[in-house]
Amino acid sequence: MDENCIFCKIIRGDFNTEFVYENEHLVVFNDINPKAPVHMLVVPRLHVPSLNELDDKELLGELMLGVKEAAKRAGLKSYRTQINTGKEAGQEVFHLHIHVLGK
Repeated sequence: MDENCIFCKIIRGDFNTEFVYENEHLVVFNDINPKAPVHMLVVPRLHVPSLNELDDKELLGELMLGVKEAAKRAGLKSYRTQINTGKEAGQEVFHLHIHVLGK
């Protein structure tokens, strides 16, 4: 955990954020600035700054399964995923997260 990371604070429960889904590896919650009618973030519990720093294949697989579960719980059969990696690519929060957008 990074004490200054907003996503670490959300995972810790500092803001009473409602999780769409969670398991031992990740949490899923709605984006506060949605770019689509459904816009969720799949976030690992482990603080990983970006995809460039993730070497754990098991965690990467868990994140992808989390995307599928989040979409299923939101009733999405079709959806788009997005991972911004690095400031130049539009990453604003430097804790790896996957956007799930639909409808």
